[in-house]
Amino acid sequence: MDIVGADWVADRLDGLAVVDVRDPWEYDGIGHIPGAVNVPFDRYRGETGEAGKLPGAETFAELAGAAGLTTDSDVLAYDDTHGVFAARFLVTCELYGHDPDRLYLLDGDYSAWTRERAATPETPEPAPAEYEASFVGIGNGPLVGIEAVRAAINDPGAVLVDTREEWEYEESHIPGAVRVDWRELVDEESRGVRPEAELRALLEERGVTPDRRAVLYCNTARRISHTYVVLRHLGYPDVAFYEGSLTEWEAEGGTVE
Repeated sequence: MDIVGADWVADRLDGLAVVDVRDPWEYDGIGHIPGAVNVPFDRYRGETGEAGKLPGAETFAELAGAAGLTTDSDVLAYDDTHGVFAARFLVTCELYGHDPDRLYLLDGDYSAWTRERAATPETPEPAPAEYEASFVGIGNGPLVGIEAVRAAINDPGAVLVDTREEWEYEESHIPGAVRVDWRELVDEESRGVRPEAELRALLEERGVTPDRRAVLYCNTARRISHTYVVLRHLGYPDVAFYEGSLTEWEAEGGTVE
């Protein structure tokens, strides 16, 4: 899983499956990257999936297949919100078995493309494909459950990372968690991620270092998606994704500070 620039995308556009996760009115009315299909954010979020807000393997397979994706596709996703919604799409792909080495986030969101390149109003008609979604399962790959989070609290080799805003963190957080608001990783001017040196300095300052297992949470696992992609982009070897996040933690009686 990697974060790539608009130039990288332009050079490889013919070989990429490009997914625009904005609302349909934006996709149709404002335009989109040529060849991009529209898969709005609310289509790949659910209440009856295997965990948290996952949509369920069957639902996601139908959605991705209708967009012309297969698990062999090289997928680039983008939005107009610094990449947080697009990152959620990519993480969902990975949690249903997509090879993460084939997943890419556009750095700088939609504006990175339109700054120097033309958008199009033309809507492609992708041929339906078979997307073989298979839930990786909790404890397999990056996805962890509540017991792993409890274990991380007293594990010096792990660090719990709360990716929410400061006021949310101060109101309540999992004991021992450090706060790294996902927006702190973003450069407001470029709308993409901050330079690598700045990212590493910030993360090290908070104790989120590559030698420790990073266990990410927010409220409903949207914001951690962006942080997850950034850490993977930086080469962090062990990044855990707590899909249930604080919503499940509190519902299951977990204590908070």
